[in-house]
Amino acid sequence: MVVIDVSKVFPGNTPQILATVTGTLTALSDGMQYGWSAPIIPILQLPSSPVKIEDSDIVWIENIYLLGGLVGIPLTMYILDKFGRKNTMLIAAVLYLIAWLLVAFASSVVEIFVARFITGLASDTNYVATPVYIAEISQKKIRGRLGSLIYIMMLMGILLIYSIGPFISIAASSSVGAAIIVVQLLTFSFMPESPYYLLVKNKKQEARRALQILRSTKDVDDELNEIAEVVEKENKARGRPLELFTVKSNRKAITIMTVLCFAQHYSSISVMLMNIHMILEDAATIIPASTAAIIFSALMLLACIFSALLIDKIGRKVLLFTSSFLTGISLLVLASYFAVKNSSVDVTDYNWVPVVAVMSYAVTFKCGLGLIPIVMTAELFPTNIKAFGCTVSDAMYVIAGASSIYLFHFLHNKYGMHVPFFLFGCSCLLVGMFAIFVIPETKGKTLDEIQKILKGETVTTCHLDTNNERIPLLSSCDDAVEKSHYDTNINEEKSV
Repeated sequence: MVVIDVSKVFPGNTPQILATVTGTLTALSDGMQYGWSAPIIPILQLPSSPVKIEDSDIVWIENIYLLGGLVGIPLTMYILDKFGRKNTMLIAAVLYLIAWLLVAFASSVVEIFVARFITGLASDTNYVATPVYIAEISQKKIRGRLGSLIYIMMLMGILLIYSIGPFISIAASSSVGAAIIVVQLLTFSFMPESPYYLLVKNKKQEARRALQILRSTKDVDDELNEIAEVVEKENKARGRPLELFTVKSNRKAITIMTVLCFAQHYSSISVMLMNIHMILEDAATIIPASTAAIIFSALMLLACIFSALLIDKIGRKVLLFTSSFLTGISLLVLASYFAVKNSSVDVTDYNWVPVVAVMSYAVTFKCGLGLIPIVMTAELFPTNIKAFGCTVSDAMYVIAGASSIYLFHFLHNKYGMHVPFFLFGCSCLLVGMFAIFVIPETKGKTLDEIQKILKGETVTTCHLDTNNERIPLLSSCDDAVEKSHYDTNINEEKSV
C-alpha cells in the first residue's frame, strides 16, 4: 500500500488530523445508515415506493442493522489483529459501499434486509477499528479531540439523511452515501498504519516511518522507543481472551466499558434516533416532527463539536457525569409529560414541554454520555488484548441497543410512553454516580499510564512544561526537551 508523506506538506499535528478525518468518513456514512429508517420508511410505505413493504417489515429494517453488528463480532476480532487497524477500516468502507449500492438498486424488501445486515457488519468493524487507530496514532494532548471526530462524523451523517432523505429518491440519497465512501477509499488509503500495530508485527522501520509522517518530524526515536517498550512488555504477556476477565486491570476496563455501552442505549439514544417522529407525534408538539428531527440532529452535532473542544481541557470524567445527570433530568421531564398526558389531563398549554425536553436531551447527551464511551474504548485496554477487549465492548453495545429498542416498544405498548422514559431517565442518574466513583480520568495520560491507573498504581504529576502541561512521573515525556526539563527539575529537588 502506497503511503504519501503528508508531513512534507502539512506540518505539526495536521497529518494526525488528516488521517483521522479521512478515516472517519465511514462514520459519516454510518450516521446516514443509523438514521436512515426514520425518513425512509415513510417513503417505502407510499404507493409509489420502488420497494413494497409490510408493517411487520419495519421492525426488521430497524433491528437487522444491529443483528449484523452482532454477527460481525468474531470477524472484527480476527481482522483487526490479522490485517491491521488501517486495513480493517478500509474493509469496513468496502462493505458500506456494497450496502449503499444494494439499497440504491433494491427492488424487494429482501435486498434492503441484506443491505442493512451488511451495514451492521461494517458498523461493527468500523467502530472497533477506528477508535483504536485514532488512539494509537494520536499524541496524548489531542487524542480526545481526534477520537471525538467519530461521533461528530456520525452525527453529521444523521443530520444529512434527515435533511435530504424525505425530499429526494432513495436511489439519490444512497448515491450520496456511496460517494462519501468513495472519497474515503481514495484518501485514507494513503494514510500510514498505526505505529503500535507495526511494532506488534516487528516492523520497526515501517513504524518509524509512520511516526515520522504523523509527527511531521524525523526525530521520533524517543517516542518510538517508548512505544516499543510498551509493546514489548505487553507482548511478553501476550493476551489470551480469558485474561480480559482474569486480570484485574482488564476486568475493570471491560466492566467500565460494559456499563458505558449499556448506559448509552439505556439513555434511549437508539430509541430516539429510530423513533423520534413517532415520539414527537405522540407528544402532540408545537412543531412538525420532521422539522423537530432536523433540529434535534443539528443540536446533537453542535453539542458534540463543543464537547470535543473541551474533552482534552476539562477531562472525560467531568463531561461524563455532568452529561449523565442532565440527560436523566431531561428524560424524566419528558416521561412526566407523557404520564400527565396519558392520565387524560389537558396538556394543550404545555405541548412545548416535550420539544424542550427532547432538544435538551440532544444537547446534554452528546456533551458527554454520547461521546466519552467511544473515546475511552481505545484507551482502557492494553495492546496485547485491545482487539478482543474492544470487540467485546462492541458486542455489549449491540446487545444494549437491540434490548433497549425491544424494551421500549414492549413497555410503550403495554403501559404507555412514559414508562420506558422513566426507566431511561433513572438509568442516566445511576450512570452519573458510576462515573464519579468508578471511572478514572484519562485526560493527558499516555496509554501506558492509563494501564498503571487501572492496576492501582499511582501516576504522579508534579511539573509543568513550557506549555503548562503537567509532566507525569513514572513515564517518559513526549520529546527529549521535555524529558531533559523534567530530569533537571528532579535533580534540583534532590540537591535541595
